[in-house]
Amino acid sequence: MTFVEIVGLIGAIAMPFWNIPLILRIWKRKSSEDISAVWVTGIWICVLLMLPSSIYSQDPVLKTFGIVNAISFTFVFFTVLKYRK
Repeated sequence: MTFVEIVGLIGAIAMPFWNIPLILRIWKRKSSEDISAVWVTGIWICVLLMLPSSIYSQDPVLKTFGIVNAISFTFVFFTVLKYRK
């Protein structure tokens, strides 16, 4: 792997983990009222629609990002729905 691919792979793995503070904030407050259900649903659907293309990609950065992002944002999606009042 080249340096650029390694750096890209680190970014692909790290970026979806920025969803963790959002999930923790929702859990702590026991509310997701400030997050649009339409927005989170739209983003989640788009992430899932892009996942097959990511999986079939020969690019390891795109493949890794697609998988990690789908898993991470699925947690966001279900957390937002769970704490919706």
